[in-house]
Amino acid sequence: MKVVAFNGSPNKEGNTWNALKMVTAELEAAGIETEIVQVGNKAVRGCAACYQCVKHRNEQCVLPGDDVNGWIQKMKQADGIILGSPVHFAALGGTMKSFLDRAFFVSSVNDGMFRHKVGASVVAVRRSGGLTAFDQLNNFLNYAEMLIPTSNYWNVIHGRVPGEVIQDLEGVQIMRVLGKNMAWLLRLIEHGKDTLPPPEREPKTMFSFIH
Repeated sequence: MKVVAFNGSPNKEGNTWNALKMVTAELEAAGIETEIVQVGNKAVRGCAACYQCVKHRNEQCVLPGDDVNGWIQKMKQADGIILGSPVHFAALGGTMKSFLDRAFFVSSVNDGMFRHKVGASVVAVRRSGGLTAFDQLNNFLNYAEMLIPTSNYWNVIHGRVPGEVIQDLEGVQIMRVLGKNMAWLLRLIEHGKDTLPPPEREPKTMFSFIH
């Protein structure tokens, strides 16, 4: 099994990375392979609403010049996905948002590629806005019908300068418990998938409030 984690911070080894490492350490202790992909310092433009991914349905975004399509394939091949972001003005980082908008829309129009994968979100914040960013990340997981493990509190850890989150003892425990619960859920799915098939995916029902 493998879990791919995405670091939405511009700082390659800042507090978001430290939080992801706390979670992936528990996964690795359970024998699960992990990879952390750096997103936040890359040039990634937002969705252009061109709907070419709907037209082609080839698991790709048509926008050229970045790593989004490669990241989409990493997500498709993984058993679990972790989304990590810092907090910018009480919201997730802009580069991460651009990436997730495109990746999850491509997934949705290609038979739900991320459906029933295990997905978790983690947030690093100096002071306030952590829950807002955490909710924003979880919106992607919920929309994609992913299976979400929990911890013993919301997955937010506090710190300002890189590495300071290690001093947030409660935050460290939250990440550790999340990693253990994610590993357990992944193993449950792995052991049960041959005996209990998942429900079939239903076609999306669209309703317009404008009449």
